[in-house]
Amino acid sequence: MEYVSVCAKSQESRFGDAAGSWAGNGRVAGGVRAGFPLALWGPRADLNLFSADHVPMDSLAADLAATVEDYHRHGNVGALLDAVRRLARTSDPERLAAAAASYRDLPEVIIPVYESIVDRAPTDAQALVILANAYWLTGRGPDVVGDLASRAIAIDAANRGAWHLWALAESSVRARVDRWRQVVARFPDDHLARAALADNATSLASAEHDPVALATAIATYQGLLAEATEPAHRRALETALTTLASWTF
Repeated sequence: MEYVSVCAKSQESRFGDAAGSWAGNGRVAGGVRAGFPLALWGPRADLNLFSADHVPMDSLAADLAATVEDYHRHGNVGALLDAVRRLARTSDPERLAAAAASYRDLPEVIIPVYESIVDRAPTDAQALVILANAYWLTGRGPDVVGDLASRAIAIDAANRGAWHLWALAESSVRARVDRWRQVVARFPDDHLARAALADNATSLASAEHDPVALATAIATYQGLLAEATEPAHRRALETALTTLASWTF
């Protein structure tokens, strides 16, 4: 299964096509996407939040499916949350996660499921990331998301999804550029993080007429262009670079 996009709902890109080309076009909870994506769409199997394993539907999965079907009929979010919480309270966390995987595009299902899982398995880094991602997509704000991401990093420093969310949750654009720089240093082959760094550096350069940020954006986009093979990616990056080259501070 794919990693739900989180970057999208954050800062809108000045060069959305350039950054977004690395992750495709998106939607919510699978992610509301603004111009540039986050951790987290497109061809990136190694960033999957959910297990790719498929298991036969058991009674829990059937009960959850019936609950979601009822929700699609009545549209009552409160009733859905109450029903999912009741199921979650009496269910094994592993079975619960497996049953919920089919609803990764429905944060109103994922949130109560993973709140229950995290409550009982507070050292499960992947569960923390999934919950943080769902919170971000529903507008819970950077503080709670950043806290969950930091907890996940402390447990598993190799979890790129946690690092992406940690960078995304920073509200200051200057500090956010620094965070994305740290993510890129840790994962130099992470094209999405590099696009995020370039995108945020561009925003910082534009807002504060910062020549260092501008140089960072140009260098990062140039690096992405040197590795791009898809014509659409190359055109978007070339357009961004042409625009940035015309800026003078």
